[in-house]
Amino acid sequence: MTQIFEVLEVREDPFFLTVEVEEGELVSDVIKNMNSHKVYLLVDHDTKRIWTFNGQNSSFKLQIFGGILAGMLRKQIGIFYRVFALNKYSMDDPEFQEVLGKTIGPGKAETINKKDFSKSATQNTSAYISVHNPRFNKALEIINSYAQPEDLKRIFLMIAGNIYSEEDTPKTILKEEKYSTNLVKMGRLNNGFNLFDDRNYSTRVVVKNRTIQGIELYVHKYDKLPVIRIKTPIIHEEKISNKGDMDKLMTAFQIPNSLPDVESEDKSGNDAK
Repeated sequence: MTQIFEVLEVREDPFFLTVEVEEGELVSDVIKNMNSHKVYLLVDHDTKRIWTFNGQNSSFKLQIFGGILAGMLRKQIGIFYRVFALNKYSMDDPEFQEVLGKTIGPGKAETINKKDFSKSATQNTSAYISVHNPRFNKALEIINSYAQPEDLKRIFLMIAGNIYSEEDTPKTILKEEKYSTNLVKMGRLNNGFNLFDDRNYSTRVVVKNRTIQGIELYVHKYDKLPVIRIKTPIIHEEKISNKGDMDKLMTAFQIPNSLPDVESEDKSGNDAK
């Protein structure tokens, strides 16, 4: 039996909480494309697992809230439960499909609301934070263990202050063309801050054991983008590339020697009426 909680952002302190989702019979009824902007916590009482699921279009802030609330749920129902990321698996992965087939039902987990947050925890939080650069090979192994987002292509990967891009190199060309994707080091990140605003990036931060393993920048694949319909007038090249008569053009701009008497014509027309 699986309980599902939706992570919500509120305007008052503590600014986030959960509500239990009771609609639907199976987990797949809740996790749909139409809910891609939402974040869910799935409590599987059979396997004692708490799954975090971040919709593809959910905000980064909501995903952070979801991770905090997942830890609070674990404290609430027992330390024998463990927190796992469902986004690690692709939609076709057997593990993902097994979770989708779980039955939604009641359980001992309760919604987390304002009374579950202590004042000292939300207002007087202080801690010593240390940052360690991960080992490249281990970090890359962890990053690659996560399924690639659909319809997105990774452009940059940042690990331990270095930035990498992907390069497709020919693997075999005898019978059919095959390519392998390799990481190419572009250089080190600059001191201070770096802005990546030249394209419409989607950022993925991979975390393991409370350590950032890497930051990936994705863009939408061009072949998956919707067709853009231009609604502005277009002058086709053949309309302006044909040769014309310059004398006719000059004549069109000349002022005639005599102009018709518009006022007299209007007056005669009114008299006739």
